[in-house]
Amino acid sequence: MDRSTRQREAIRGLFTPEGRPLSPKEIQEKADTDAPGVSLATVYRTIKALEELGEIVKVELPGDAARYELAGKGHHHHFQCRSCGKAFEIHGCPGGLAALAPDGFKVDSHEITLFGLCAKCNHPA
Repeated sequence: MDRSTRQREAIRGLFTPEGRPLSPKEIQEKADTDAPGVSLATVYRTIKALEELGEIVKVELPGDAARYELAGKGHHHHFQCRSCGKAFEIHGCPGGLAALAPDGFKVDSHEITLFGLCAKCNHPA
């Protein structure tokens, strides 16, 4: 990034190893706590810059807008809540998925997304 501003640092600080994939709107809302007045345009510019630096990666879930998470987490999958729409990481992979491909096909990658209710939506207070 060419400039380090309080808003950009607030956005950068949202991406942690234990964090979940965030949408641009979620990033804006969370960053606004530390740097009031963060615009969605600033969020998108910062996302682009952090992607170019290799600090974050895009997470694409079926039928939904892109989300972003810290880079370098290794192979993993995601869970998306059908109620609140939040995405969460699933640690681990069932493996052995190449055996599901038709004869003569070669699997070179896969993505798995589970859908349902997150703990908060499943047990509202």
